[in-house]
Amino acid sequence: MKATEVPAIAGAYLFEPAPHADHRGFFCRTFDADVVRSVGIDPNAFVQDSVSRSGRGVLRGLHLRSGAGEAKLVRCSSGAVFDVVVDLRPGSPTYRNTALFELSGDTQVTLYIPAGCAHGFQALTDPADVSYRIDRRHDPAEDVTIAFDDPELAIPWPLPVTSMSDRDRQAPPLAEVLPRVR
Repeated sequence: MKATEVPAIAGAYLFEPAPHADHRGFFCRTFDADVVRSVGIDPNAFVQDSVSRSGRGVLRGLHLRSGAGEAKLVRCSSGAVFDVVVDLRPGSPTYRNTALFELSGDTQVTLYIPAGCAHGFQALTDPADVSYRIDRRHDPAEDVTIAFDDPELAIPWPLPVTSMSDRDRQAPPLAEVLPRVR
């Protein structure tokens, strides 16, 4: 497994496994504490694992947490997603940068998203399973959502949106959200 820094988002990394494939399929390590530690991330900080399943065109996000925020490892374990990270850390050298990725079950690449960054994705396949490893317990009072279609962000979502939560559909633009996340 190798760690690669994401230039557009300070402190973000892609963890790329080395799948062993044969006639049965493949096997690969999706988390390695030593590799995570080698880039300055505490592998013991993660306290919750979650998974979501989405149909093609479903959009989830853009989400982040207020207060101390939350860091997370995100991996598409099956199918494929168009993944988005927006750096909303005022002191960051990549503040307000956006990074776009395609994560897929074929590659099993894991994306590390630092606390203070917004995250969202759109399912490219039916279904698409996304696994999350999160460093803080969930507190709904800290949930922050940003409009996925905010013109200020101009995210080029690849598909028409087939479904999203009411919370995501009613999310305010970035300009309204920024005072809550500083």
